[in-house]
Amino acid sequence: MTRRIPAHPPVVLFAANSPWNLLNFRGPIIAGLKEQGFRIAAAVPDDNAVALLRKIGVEVEFVEIDARGVSPLNDIRLLLNYYEIVRRVSPAVFLPFTAKPNIYGSIAARACGVPVVNTITGLGTGYLSGRILQSTISLLYRAGLRRSQRVFFHNKDDRDLFLSRGILRHDQAAVVAGSGVDLSYFCPTRRQKASQPPIFLFVGRLLRDKGAGEFLEAAAIVKRERSARFRMLGGIENHPKAISGQLLEASARNGIVELLGTTDDVRHFIADADCVVLPSYREGLPRALLEASAMGVPVIATDVPGCRQAVDDGITGLLCKPQSASSLAEAIMTIAKMPEKERDAMGRRGRAKAERDFGHGPVVEAYLQAIRDAIPHRPE
Repeated sequence: MTRRIPAHPPVVLFAANSPWNLLNFRGPIIAGLKEQGFRIAAAVPDDNAVALLRKIGVEVEFVEIDARGVSPLNDIRLLLNYYEIVRRVSPAVFLPFTAKPNIYGSIAARACGVPVVNTITGLGTGYLSGRILQSTISLLYRAGLRRSQRVFFHNKDDRDLFLSRGILRHDQAAVVAGSGVDLSYFCPTRRQKASQPPIFLFVGRLLRDKGAGEFLEAAAIVKRERSARFRMLGGIENHPKAISGQLLEASARNGIVELLGTTDDVRHFIADADCVVLPSYREGLPRALLEASAMGVPVIATDVPGCRQAVDDGITGLLCKPQSASSLAEAIMTIAKMPEKERDAMGRRGRAKAERDFGHGPVVEAYLQAIRDAIPHRPE
């Protein structure tokens, strides 16, 4: 790596819609910046994860974000809140993640003369669902990103979409392998499996857009023809697109799925699985698939942006049609019928792909370089 930042280091101000987002996805970037001598601050809402952020040396500033709301008044308040924080903290670089920090935080930082390095982690299906909404969000992104030094994307599809709509210039945009994966933490685990039905594990938020509904339907289809176990790792949520708690609990009572709840360490559940499944409608670059591949477990995902970048179809896992329980069930049946040696070989190829493409080292270095490049370039 290049030289460390000298004494009295500049501050890098992160922003996201939750402290958990930074802890779970940006930890390696935070650690890499701290190793280089930067001070780290974060503008985030107040919740139980704030103490953990402070424990790793992050200085916390509070913002109130209505992440799913569309109130112009609340968004104006958020913009002013960011402006006040950026002026007080006086960071060398502003580093936002998630939609509203990318838009309103970036506008506030530019007004304060602070360079911005953005990350578009993925585009929700809502962004692509209607012309009026697309146009409105595109205008907001254009306002937020137009003077950014660098905008990182997690897949080429999202980058190319922003370029085609004139939201960004080509020289602003770059693609990184998501937040990367710690290949020493997520590594293959030897296990002694007794003869039992194969286990298919869904890892993610239990939302319709994540394909949780198709997973339930596919599980029911497969169970009519073959012995298999289906597990869902994720919490029941109060969210407009959440799968209802009643449906999930009824599916568990009927023996269709096992509900595992949430965990701070997914490795044990991934290690117990024969295949990790994420039939999402669209992703940035899904962490669950990267972690499963790093642990040598085959994966099934949908052939959509983000997911297709994480899977080499037929080599490290399988791709199925989006929003199709029958296509997902067919992919599950294919994995279920495989001899264990074939599944193990697929998992080993997944580990090799993770080592080649998904280690967090290059991701951290890309952010370090973008921040070093941005510091001298103060917007007018």
